Amino acid sequence: MRKLLGLIILLLLLVTSCVPTRKITYLQESDTVKNDTLIRIQKVQAPYRLQINDILSIQIKAPYDQSLVSMFNVTGGNSNQNPQQGGGLYFSGYTVDLHGDIRVPQLGKIKALGLTLEELRELIEKRLLTEYFKENADLFVTVRLGGLRYVMTGEVGSKGEQVIFRDQATIVEAISNGGGVPITGDLTNVRIVRQYPEGVKVHHLDLTQLDVIYSPYYYIQPNDMIVVDPLPQKALGTGTTGLASFTTIISVFTTLVTTLLFITRL
Repeated sequence: MRKLLGLIILLLLLVTSCVPTRKITYLQESDTVKNDTLIRIQKVQAPYRLQINDILSIQIKAPYDQSLVSMFNVTGGNSNQNPQQGGGLYFSGYTVDLHGDIRVPQLGKIKALGLTLEELRELIEKRLLTEYFKENADLFVTVRLGGLRYVMTGEVGSKGEQVIFRDQATIVEAISNGGGVPITGDLTNVRIVRQYPEGVKVHHLDLTQLDVIYSPYYYIQPNDMIVVDPLPQKALGTGTTGLASFTTIISVFTTLVTTLLFITRL
C-alpha cells in the first residue's frame, strides 16, 4: 500500500512538473495553416482617443511666417521635441489635464479628451488659420503621442511602467520591450486591462496562437496594463525544466524511500 502510494505521487510529479513547450512558445501555427503561409493582417484597431495624463508632442511650422511660429513654441520644449528623446516630453510636452484640456501658447485651453490625434490636429490648425495665420502661410501642424506608455505586472521580466517611442506596437513587442515573460509565465491567458471613457475593461489574449494577430487588442494602447499570471508549476514548486523536475522527483523519491525504511524498522 505504501509503495503504491509512493508510486502514485511519483507519477503525479512526472505529469505536472514540467512546463509544456506549447505553453511557453509565442505565435504557434495551427494545424490548418501550412508553414510559411502568407497571412493577411487586417488592422482592426479603432483610432485611439486621448485620455487624461496623455502626453503630446505638437509641432507647428510655417516656412513663410517663422516669426509668428515662434509665438506658439515653448522655449526648448515640445514643438521641437524629438519623441525618440523620451523623458524630455514629460517636462516639455502638452499633458491632458484632469479636465481633459491641454494648454497651448496663445491659444489657451483646448479640449483634447476623447479626440483622436487627427481630430486634435485639425482643431488646432483651424484655430491657427482663423486667428493668426493666412491661408498662404503653408501652415503645417503635427500632433503625436509622447510614446506608448503602459504597465507590466505579474510573471514578467520587468514590472512597472514601460515606454515604446513609436506610434504603434503589438503586445508581443510591448512584452519584449519590458523584459519578456519567464518560463513560469502563462502565455495562454495574458490580460490587457484597458481604460475606456465609460470605465475599465479586461481583454484576454492567447499569445501562443498565431491567430491572436487578428484580435483587435493585439496592438496596445497608451495606459494599458499587461498582466501575466504564473503557471501552476511555479505554485507547486516542482521545477520548470526537465532537469529541475528530475532533481525534484529524485529528492521526493529518496525522502519517501527513507521514510518507508524508517517506518518498517520500527
